[in-house]
Amino acid sequence: NVWINVSFLCLLRMTHQYPSLSPDQKKELATIAQRIVAPGKGILAADESTGTMAKRLQKINVENTEENRRYFRDLLFSVDPSISENVGGVIFFHETLYQKSDKGVPFPQVIKEKGIVVGIKVDKGTAGLNGTDGETTTQGLDGLSERCAQYKKDGCDFAKWRCVLKISDSCPSALAIAENANVLARYASICQQNGLVPIVEPEILPDGDHDLQRCQYATEKVLAAVYKALSDHHVYLEGTLLKPNMVTAGHSCPKKYTPQEVAMATVSALRRTVPAAVPGICFLSGGQSEEEASLNLNAINQTPLHRPWKLSFSYGRALQASALAAWKGKPENRKAAQEAFVTRAKINSLASKGEYKPTGQADKAATQSLYTASYVY
Repeated sequence: NVWINVSFLCLLRMTHQYPSLSPDQKKELATIAQRIVAPGKGILAADESTGTMAKRLQKINVENTEENRRYFRDLLFSVDPSISENVGGVIFFHETLYQKSDKGVPFPQVIKEKGIVVGIKVDKGTAGLNGTDGETTTQGLDGLSERCAQYKKDGCDFAKWRCVLKISDSCPSALAIAENANVLARYASICQQNGLVPIVEPEILPDGDHDLQRCQYATEKVLAAVYKALSDHHVYLEGTLLKPNMVTAGHSCPKKYTPQEVAMATVSALRRTVPAAVPGICFLSGGQSEEEASLNLNAINQTPLHRPWKLSFSYGRALQASALAAWKGKPENRKAAQEAFVTRAKINSLASKGEYKPTGQADKAATQSLYTASYVY
């Protein structure tokens, strides 16, 4: 009995949590998260690095200059204010956060005036994990608290940090799963201390020929580890958002699955691993075509399974491909590019409510695969 009592007291001490966030801090974080994923709203991920923008612009034969990058972002950000019915948040890249519109208005102000929440990418990219089959962790914890404090002052209310895992004969390894989960939890904790809602992004790449079941199994293992780590680091879940991959077969898998099969596997994996306290799950598009990403999101929101979270989108390529194709770097195409962006935003807004009814009229740009092997931002 004495031994049991001592063990129980030790357990109590182990699980004691010192106050980490005040009630006001928690309320602010929860309010921001709910605004981003209000019904029908998702996220525009406009946080591509300079190098990634170079690849996007190269496809339409446009030079990768700071002015061209600024012009394209201005084109997206300056659409009609009604876009706020479809987009709840925009993720910025550092450079973009300090740029201005054609009218001389700072981009964060342009976004905020539409009632949309401003976010920022805060990670510093991936680094190899020695002794693994090319697996990685994500850098950027050093100085993160100071960066977050500055970004909060400069108008940001949420942040994004991407970790990358892959599926192969030996992956994802236990080391990669544990390391990335821990890094995401540390990042999330630091963000919340500085008033930023952390978007937790553990992306499993679509590279490979694995089937749907293999991706579901890996996704469940990764998400279970992530939420264990978030709990260990005392992260306030109501003030977070999750940005995962959809459960899809590998890009080289010979079997093609329907949106309904993808939806059932995805929602099943989430139900087994993601606490109901999380307000929203905003899927990344992961190289799917614009139309494919919309159809799968729509099917996810039509599954007969109970879904305690908002299931929405945080798309980069799958919101911008048609706009880029329409723009072609020419000022006279600005309006057409904006219309293409607004069309995709409206479609994904409907899909986030399970209300998208495809007409079969999707244009070529919307149905083109956006897959890139071993994708980096």
